Amino acid sequence: MTGESTRARSHVIRKRFRVVGVRNEDVDGYHLSITNLSREEFLPEDLATIYRCRWEVELLFRELKTQYRLDEFDTTRKHGVEILLYAALLSLVVSRELLSLVIEHADDDLVFAPERWAATFRSHAQLILYRLSGYLGYSPPPLLDRLTADAQTIHKQRPILQEQLAIAIKQAAEA
Repeated sequence: MTGESTRARSHVIRKRFRVVGVRNEDVDGYHLSITNLSREEFLPEDLATIYRCRWEVELLFRELKTQYRLDEFDTTRKHGVEILLYAALLSLVVSRELLSLVIEHADDDLVFAPERWAATFRSHAQLILYRLSGYLGYSPPPLLDRLTADAQTIHKQRPILQEQLAIAIKQAAEA
């Protein structure tokens, strides 16, 4: 064996990146980004806009995961996943619209962090739906009627598991 075959070969891969700084007046400093996008196609202000939008998308997905449990679907069925995804997205849209209304009517010096708002919205969602249903004139059936209807066996021909078990035990005891 030659010495070359026993030594690990290393390969050098060179890539070009550039550091772009855009002045941020709010913090009296610069926002720096490292990118491989070409200087000719993307001006610093364009990159700042692109990365700001990308960061907003990241924050939206984090909110969908943490507040609306987007990453914890309890099904693998395609239609079930789609329904849960749409429910999470609709919740996010309703939450943000309600936040816009709150901001519009709040004092100018109040600040509402989107993630804190999402947690607040989620914790009050049932009350919000209840009040909204009353406002829209929706009145659910009386509670006793709902409980009676929901507790009945759905298919008379298909008894529930407990009933099947009771029948099987009774037949075994009689035999």
